[in-house]
Amino acid sequence: MGGDMGNSFYSLEELALLGLKWYGENVLISRYARFYSPGTIEVGSHVRIDDFCILSGNIRLGSHIHISAYSALYGRFGIVMEDYSGLSPRCTVFSASDDFSGDYLIGPMVDESLTHVTGGEVRIGRFSQLGSGCMVMPGVTIGEGVTVGAMSLVLDNLDEWKIFKGIPAKYHKDRHKKLLDLI
Repeated sequence: MGGDMGNSFYSLEELALLGLKWYGENVLISRYARFYSPGTIEVGSHVRIDDFCILSGNIRLGSHIHISAYSALYGRFGIVMEDYSGLSPRCTVFSASDDFSGDYLIGPMVDESLTHVTGGEVRIGRFSQLGSGCMVMPGVTIGEGVTVGAMSLVLDNLDEWKIFKGIPAKYHKDRHKKLLDLI
């Protein structure tokens, strides 16, 4: 990692000024990450959020989490990332979706009475990791120990301790649990 990490992340004093609902110890947030509605975002301990990430809405991050550059979490209906989970670069997690049927208008600049937004909480289980470029849709639960291959689209719940990949994400093979011995 190039440059002075001391200048890349908010200082403790600056972190306190972000207005997060709660945050733990050893939290590293890039000065280039953006938080919308920070008062609804909780961040555990030993969490790193890299450059150009967007976090918006109701989000709860556990501990020992890494959110890589250019990832976005849109938490209108809630997003939970449990301990030891992570997002590789350019992942997007949606907890809400507009109705694209043509029966409603779309977008944040349209009167809410003319739109139809639906969704549900997204939960990413402990020890789960999403590969680069993954997209997760509303209401999905990604079970403990799941890995998702790069560029996959997650439309449905994913069972624990398995590897998934593809568009849409499908079962590939089981995942080893040896990493549980490491903590």
